[in-house]
Amino acid sequence: MSEAISTAERIAIVRALPGLGDFLCAVPALRALRVAYPQAKVTLIGLSGSQGLAERFEQYIDEFVVLPGYPGLPEQSVDLSALPAFFAEMRSRKFDLAIQMHGSGVVTNPLTLELGAGRTIGFFQSSQVCPDLASFLPFVETEHEILRYLRLLDFVGIPASNAQMEFPIGENDRQERQALLQLYDLQRYVCIHAGASVSSRCWSGDRFAAIAEHLAQKGWQVVLTGSDAERGLTEAIAQLIKAPTINLAGRTSLGTLAAVLENCRLLVCNDTGVSHLAAALKVPSVVIFSGSDPQRWSPLDRQRHRSIVPPASISTVLEQVEALLQQEALYVA
Repeated sequence: MSEAISTAERIAIVRALPGLGDFLCAVPALRALRVAYPQAKVTLIGLSGSQGLAERFEQYIDEFVVLPGYPGLPEQSVDLSALPAFFAEMRSRKFDLAIQMHGSGVVTNPLTLELGAGRTIGFFQSSQVCPDLASFLPFVETEHEILRYLRLLDFVGIPASNAQMEFPIGENDRQERQALLQLYDLQRYVCIHAGASVSSRCWSGDRFAAIAEHLAQKGWQVVLTGSDAERGLTEAIAQLIKAPTINLAGRTSLGTLAAVLENCRLLVCNDTGVSHLAAALKVPSVVIFSGSDPQRWSPLDRQRHRSIVPPASISTVLEQVEALLQQEALYVA
């Protein structure tokens, strides 16, 4: 480990991505940093929508700073007038180490370097000039998002062996779950999450309904989850299912959703944030990939989580659903 990193007391991380999965995939690297630097102050620079998540992971993140956008970043519009003061403030922190954990670096390397840290590490696009061969690795598009940042830390001498994601669930989250369990008399249930942040990643609603119908006929209580914007989708799916369903779309906070998942036997979903949440909670899941790369985003535990790649048929999904339920029955017994 080089001297510049071994003495790091102030660490900045740039990851201005909006998704829950984007955040959770970075958690193993955040945990490795905390183990390596238990006394360091870690500042995460990201989008305002991630602030609540950062606060939930206070054991790894000491401070969250909202990025006012940056030219070329599509995730939010940039406030150019705010950038000079933002970078002046960041440079005044005198970071010992800045870590670019946002993509290939074409846009985010200049952003991260402007923080003025003693050392900056990250990735670079092979078609671009490498900022520093001792601190930057080539960006591999198909590399798994979790392993990517663990490899970066290992490259600069920071041990990072544990790739397991995590998600802290609070007592309030579990209390809200208990209220829902009592309200709907939920005891033996599975969750179906048919939405996704990107429509191209969505398997069709009628196919999810077929999976839910099969599970209901097997005696499982079916819980439909999703955001408030996805409630129309879950209502349409519920109408296609003969058996009663419980529609919780738009009725749970993120923490309550996690607590509900924690108590369910199985999740069937698209490749979206909830799939990473299930992986973090070690809840068995069948994840259907439609418009994204399973090499980069599928759960690392192939036994507890089954990834279905296109073309995904109802019979293929049901085969994995039944295999997982039988497997988990052995664990429960």
